[in-house]
Amino acid sequence: MNKNMDYKSIYEPPGGILLWMIIVVELLTFGIALIVLVASAGKDPGGFHESAQHLNRTFGAVNTIFLLTSGYFMAMAVRRYKQEAFGGAVRDINFALLGGLLFVLLKSFEYHEKIDAGLVLGYNSFFNFYWLLTGFHLIHVLVGMIILFFIRRGIAKGSSSLEDVEAGAAFWHMCDLIWLLLFPTLYLVL
Repeated sequence: MNKNMDYKSIYEPPGGILLWMIIVVELLTFGIALIVLVASAGKDPGGFHESAQHLNRTFGAVNTIFLLTSGYFMAMAVRRYKQEAFGGAVRDINFALLGGLLFVLLKSFEYHEKIDAGLVLGYNSFFNFYWLLTGFHLIHVLVGMIILFFIRRGIAKGSSSLEDVEAGAAFWHMCDLIWLLLFPTLYLVL
């Protein structure tokens, strides 16, 4: 093992054990919801497939790129913070926030299209899942952006710790991971 690597035990994961307990619960919640979605789709494959055709796969793919790029910049922010390159960490968090903002804007445009087409919550089972899962995810992205904003501000003022930065990154990467489960399931598979 490299002597310069930061080593933490399983009892001291980046961001703290409580954060990771929350992340596990969130991932389990989304995982269970996706299992229920797939089981429901199995009962009405034609209806779910027809409804899924109303989703814009290009928007979903572009949003995937926005979040993955944003996640990359957040990982770079952690790295730069560890190197005490605080200006670079702030810049990278700015790019991470930009990726989150672009995701929110494109998702909002997509939601507007669905509402205009009458594909709202209650329209059918597929769109109930779509709105609940993507809406819950969007809330996580917005909360993540707020967290990143305050971490960025703390770094600029010299008051954020490595644990703060790692916790924000862990939460942000959870948002990425959840989207990487939602996008193919909703937009590509059904």
